Parts: sequence; structure tokens; C-alpha cells
Amino acid sequence: MDTKVKNAVDHLNEILPLAERQETLSNGIANVYQLILKSYIELGRTLNKAEIAEYVEDIDETINTLRSNDMVVFDENDEPVGAYPFTMEQREYKVNVNDHTVHSMCALDALAISPMYNVKTHIESKCHVTGDGIVIDQLDQKILNNEENKNVHFGLNWSSAANNCCATSLCTEMIFLKDKKIAETWLAEDPDNREIFTLNDAIEFATRFFKPLVTL
Repeated sequence: MDTKVKNAVDHLNEILPLAERQETLSNGIANVYQLILKSYIELGRTLNKAEIAEYVEDIDETINTLRSNDMVVFDENDEPVGAYPFTMEQREYKVNVNDHTVHSMCALDALAISPMYNVKTHIESKCHVTGDGIVIDQLDQKILNNEENKNVHFGLNWSSAANNCCATSLCTEMIFLKDKKIAETWLAEDPDNREIFTLNDAIEFATRFFKPLVTL
């Protein structure tokens, strides 16, 4: 693994140690967590509270555990609305998978879905700076429409991880940038906190961080 990618994976695991937290879950809650993640792929939506309750003895304990570990995001009615890399919110990272249209929380998350489940994905997003459309067809770690995406970069602002929920902080500044020039200009605005990656490196980053969640 490239040193830059390894360092980024390690850093993100310090901020949001999902795989480590998953290992601390009881078997029942760990199973429900896997079902919630897979529901986006299989159903095109998250399992709801009532559906989750069918698999666990104590629904309140399950919700509190997943929420406190920032593994699943819940609304004010304790209904799940997101589980990294997926979200029910209409964010600017739309992913077509298994004939379902889902959304991811950020650019990195969008790139993680295909390698997590070894399924083909069609990502529709935009450049954070210019607003130009970005379309990525992906199978595992391979970009199927590589020619039109050879200059696309991924950027993130590490300093944005400012609260207990990455969905509303760090994820908001993990972005696509349409080409190297724009990426370098964006980086130069805050080089101490920002970092950029080629698209291929970003896919490796996403794979190394997210795939352990479904292979533990």
C-alpha cells in the first residue's frame, strides 16, 4: 500500500474507528449492523426501527450502542438515517447499485460501496469547486470509464472532523475535484489541513477503510 494512503487510512481510523468498534459489539448487534449496511444494497434503503427490532432482544440498547459508537446515524425518532458509507439524505453523491439508487455521505464513501460488496456501481456527483458533473462507473477497485475520469481527484479537509458525528462534520469536506489543477489550487488554500489524492488512490483508501466492515 502506498505510504500516503496507509497514513490516511490510519488517520481516519483514529477519527472514526468503525472496524475496531464493530469488534466490541455483541454478536446480536454486530449482526444487525451488517444487515443495516447490506439493506442499502439489497433494498435500496436502510432497515427501519421496527425491522431492526425483529432481530434483537433490546431495541433501545441496540440503538444506543450504534449511535454512541457513531456507526449508525439516527433521527429524533430513533429511526436510522445513515450508516457509513450510506445515507438516506439526498446528498450530492448518488450511487446506483443493484438497480437501486442510494446516496453516500461523501466522495470517499461513494467509492467504497463497490469494493465492499464486489458489485458494479454508477456514481453521479460533481466537482466541489466548479460544480461540473462527475460520473464514475466502478467495479471493485477498477474504474470502468477511466478515460473520462483520469484527471479526477479526491480531496478532504482533516480539520473538519470537529464533533462526535462524522456524518455532519468530516464527511461534508470529503469531495471530488474535477482535475489536478483545481485540486492543487484547492489544496493550496489550506495545505496544513487539506489533502488530495488521485482517484485510484482514493479508491484504495476507501477500500482499506471500509472493506474490513464486511469481512470481519
